[in-house]
Amino acid sequence: MWKYFTDLFDYLPLGVLIENQYFCIHAGLSPNIESLDQIKSIMRTQEIPQGGPMSDLLWSDPEERLGWGVSPRGAGYLFGADITKKFNFRNGIKLICRAHQLVMEGYTFSHEKNLVTIFSAPNYCNRCGNDAAILELDENMNSIFFCYSSSNAKPDSSSKFKIPDYFL
Repeated sequence: MWKYFTDLFDYLPLGVLIENQYFCIHAGLSPNIESLDQIKSIMRTQEIPQGGPMSDLLWSDPEERLGWGVSPRGAGYLFGADITKKFNFRNGIKLICRAHQLVMEGYTFSHEKNLVTIFSAPNYCNRCGNDAAILELDENMNSIFFCYSSSNAKPDSSSKFKIPDYFL
């Protein structure tokens, strides 16, 4: 069962385009991709490679800078507002929505409001104290952010499942 579950990840889409306006991606952009059609042409049924366009889409981060930069994560790239603006204009996109970075408020706009990072894990790893958010688009494509905090509930000590130390 575990093998089937992990294999499933190799079939999940790299991103989604909602009403030709909102491009949703895990992380960010790639210096090797200029169009949405190039993303569609990537063979998705594979494990994520160490580098290249697929890896970039899953690991790159926006940065308050211009152009491309080396990512301190060791995978993907840092990209500036000029890159986001050019990508959005070239592809007719209103907003890039991504989720790859912890943001304390649950969501934050950057790159002149051409990109939003939405983080949906409150109090990440039970130690970051961050809020979380969900973006909802209504039938008129208006965006509504729902923010929430983590539960204050303590784990049940009688539970037979032990929380790993790295989450404490």
